[in-house]
Amino acid sequence: MSPDTPALRHIALDPVMARIIAETPAPKIFNEYADDLYLALLESIVSQQISVKAANAIFGRFRALFPDNYPEANALLLKTTEELRSAGLSFQKIKYLQSVATFSLEKSIDRAHVDPMTDEDIVQYLLPIKGVGRWTVEMLLMFVLDRPDIFPIDDLVIRQRMMRAYPEQTNGLTGKPLYKVLLQLAEPWRPYRTTASRYLWRWQPT
Repeated sequence: MSPDTPALRHIALDPVMARIIAETPAPKIFNEYADDLYLALLESIVSQQISVKAANAIFGRFRALFPDNYPEANALLLKTTEELRSAGLSFQKIKYLQSVATFSLEKSIDRAHVDPMTDEDIVQYLLPIKGVGRWTVEMLLMFVLDRPDIFPIDDLVIRQRMMRAYPEQTNGLTGKPLYKVLLQLAEPWRPYRTTASRYLWRWQPT
């Protein structure tokens, strides 16, 4: 595919990314919960460390516990552990979901409140929720809030793909030295690092 947007034209100034873009189908962008950050947070917690198929099944059963399939915060906090366990949720994830509900009652998670914040402000705003780490918020920034310049360096697939794409720069590196080089390699992609990351996820190295 040839670059035909400002983001693709900019990223393609990096010859390695130009090759990846050329041989990779355009990534699909899912914004199923674009207007509901609260529900997106609940879904992201349910999805942690399990397959997409399992996550969809559990989240569907979880939502079915509530009127109109919507887990209002007060209603969620009134559910017993046994009721929530019946959806297939672990004890730990139940605590995390309850933490999201409590947070939403104490502070706003509405788009109108969050949208004016910077990317890093949103990360720091949501990190106090149990079960929500930087990676989780970065996924929300990329796929729910559609922020254009997110580089999720903590994502294992992103690191693996970049090491495949830039073997000379990354060979033998681990830990902080690897992170430093990856950040440097991604720097020229600003302000479109989200688009570059989406292509790296979909790229299938040969």
